[in-house]
Amino acid sequence: MEFYRIQDKIISWERIDKTLKKALSMRARGFSQQETADRLKIDRTFISRLESIGELRKGQSIACVGFPILNKEEVREILEKEGVDFILLMSERERLDFVNRRSGKELLNEMMDLTARVRSYEAVICIGSDERIKLMEGVLDGQVISMEIGTSPITEDKWVDPSELRKILRSIKSAR
Repeated sequence: MEFYRIQDKIISWERIDKTLKKALSMRARGFSQQETADRLKIDRTFISRLESIGELRKGQSIACVGFPILNKEEVREILEKEGVDFILLMSERERLDFVNRRSGKELLNEMMDLTARVRSYEAVICIGSDERIKLMEGVLDGQVISMEIGTSPITEDKWVDPSELRKILRSIKSAR
């Protein structure tokens, strides 16, 4: 269990997590914000703010960026089948080639172009290491749905669970 001491209070992260999940579950089942707030004994405005924090702008357009991926073709096929608008997947070898075959100036320009392009999507699935995901979240203003495949630095291709990816895609699409 994870606890936080805030002045004279002890805060349980587990209790917060359970309450948040229950609130979102109730809202997904059709309860109004007020009904949810009343049953959980929290403010209705908190429910509204909670939904705003997690909203993916209704998931109208989706991009996926991921590396280094072992089952890249399988992942690409799933993404294409589910209608993902922009896909950038690389193996470790392709990632190294991408970096090593460009001058510093070319690499910077291409990275800026890719960043601008990905920022135009309303939901971005990022498949990568813990550190790369944090970086993407910072660059993309928190519109990232993360699939962590390891601790940075990752130096070999990692398998991505197709069922987990499908689950994420269906969640995004159901929010449309």
